[in-house]
Amino acid sequence: METPPSWLQRPDPGALSAAQLEQLRKFKIQTRIANEKYLRTHKEVEWLISGFFREIFLKRPDNILEFAADYFTDPRLPSKIHMQLIKDKKVA
Repeated sequence: METPPSWLQRPDPGALSAAQLEQLRKFKIQTRIANEKYLRTHKEVEWLISGFFREIFLKRPDNILEFAADYFTDPRLPSKIHMQLIKDKKVA
């Protein structure tokens, strides 16, 4: 059997300890929960993203970056989102 390279045999001084790994795991969970709460209370984010993807799939632009820049800087976008939020509230 081949011997692993020397850099794999030495301890990694940058590796996290068990306590640090546990702390990181808890931080990731708390961050995910906070993000989920934020998204649930800000429906406009959902409408921004779903609208953007819908337009991409319908128009299939060659230059996605240019399309995204145009989409998100469209001066009509805030009113479109606002109208969608109003429709969403009427349905609920």
